[in-house]
Amino acid sequence: MPHVEIQGKNYEITDAGFLVEREGWTEELAAALADLAGVELTPAHWEIVSFIREYYSRYQHLPNNRLFVKAIRKKLGNEKGNTRYLYSLFPEAPLKHACQIAGLPKPTSCI
Repeated sequence: MPHVEIQGKNYEITDAGFLVEREGWTEELAAALADLAGVELTPAHWEIVSFIREYYSRYQHLPNNRLFVKAIRKKLGNEKGNTRYLYSLFPEAPLKHACQIAGLPKPTSCI
């Protein structure tokens, strides 16, 4: 199984780049996962990553794409809660890459 190495410790990831054991997640690991996804993390990215981690912790499931955007709009406002903004941060797949970097499971709505 593929892995990411951080400070001499290996973290298993799936073939799609998702962390196998979420309990091992750290910000350093998130940065490595972002590199694998081709995403350069900025404070704006961290805001979305923190949001999805909080969402998952609270509800114990991931939203679909439409609910993801709606939930961000509710918490962070119209400027950030829209697909144009989210795709500017995560060009290929906002929900998928936010979850991947956040150390969460692959959303069922993602192919």
